[in-house]
Amino acid sequence: MSEKRDYYEVLGLSKNADEAEIKKAYRKLAIKYHPDKNPGDASAEDKFKEAAEAYEILSNAEKRAQYDRFGHAGVGGQAGFGGGGMNMDDIFSQFGDIFGGAFGGGGSFGGNRGGGSRTVRGTNLRVKMKLTLEEIAEGVKKKIKVNKLVNADGVTFKTCQTCNGSGRITRVAQTFLGAMQTQSTCNVCQGAGKMIDQKPSDADAQGLRRQEEVIEIDIPAGVEEGIQLSVTGKGNAGPFNGVPGDLIVVIEEVEHPELKRDGDNLHFDAFVNFIDAVLGESIEVPTVNGKAKIKVEPGTQSGKVLRLKGKGLPQLQGYSHGDLFIHINIWTPKKVSKEEREILEKLRNSENFKPNPDGNDRNFFKRMKDMFH
Repeated sequence: MSEKRDYYEVLGLSKNADEAEIKKAYRKLAIKYHPDKNPGDASAEDKFKEAAEAYEILSNAEKRAQYDRFGHAGVGGQAGFGGGGMNMDDIFSQFGDIFGGAFGGGGSFGGNRGGGSRTVRGTNLRVKMKLTLEEIAEGVKKKIKVNKLVNADGVTFKTCQTCNGSGRITRVAQTFLGAMQTQSTCNVCQGAGKMIDQKPSDADAQGLRRQEEVIEIDIPAGVEEGIQLSVTGKGNAGPFNGVPGDLIVVIEEVEHPELKRDGDNLHFDAFVNFIDAVLGESIEVPTVNGKAKIKVEPGTQSGKVLRLKGKGLPQLQGYSHGDLFIHINIWTPKKVSKEEREILEKLRNSENFKPNPDGNDRNFFKRMKDMFH
């Protein structure tokens, strides 16, 4: 699938669907496109994976919030299940309980999916990434070094003796109702059903060792401070050859020396001398990717706001741009020379230089309020 569909569309849900509705919708699709029901059908397998990916995001409150706000970019949409993250076994290991008794154990995809051993997921890694306004405007590829847990070479495994490879421990307790049987994940192997048999000296008890890895991250244009991008499968490796966790990239903006950001819009304070404000003049202002010239009309008052349409930042997951607002400030000299004072004294009593605000000037603050609301 070349372009990802909306996750709510995939599951056939509205955006206000609750947890139970999400689970029910996923189970329905998972059973419909289950590989045991559609052997050799590549299209059904793709839809099975697509539904699992949608469920993984929407069933997790934090990931769902990120997705609702930023779309696929906010949850690592460029990776996903098909991008080296989860395979069919991984899906069964994480969401196998969703199927209940609809399918038995065994089979080419599910392994022991009737409640047996499971693949253990690795922990997520979280890194901070500083971006300039120019990088945010264009989007950028960044390479970062991450010190992470990886599966050590030369590790061999044996069946866990505590759970006999089932991944679960069964306990029977006598109650006034009779014998009650409960099952829980094996606390020794964490449900993997296996233990380390042999390992190199640099590996820990779970067959992992630390290694530095260079990871390239594709940052989409329009991200903002605090957004978390999830790169699937680039976190710590799972114990006992389990599923790797994700790499969570937290965006930090480097403050621009001249431009201030407000969502997709940018703001710039332009200081204009009194003469240019009276007679009019073209001035140069910075943009996020260069310079632009704007016309200051004769008689421009301090506080006037000019707009350069489309010169702001691109919308994340959108096709439009914000605007650049130029706030005009009339610069008043703090000191003047004798000659300058004489000229200004001649103008002081001119009727044309006496303040005479009209209705538009008096309503300036109201217009400013309307502009930004």
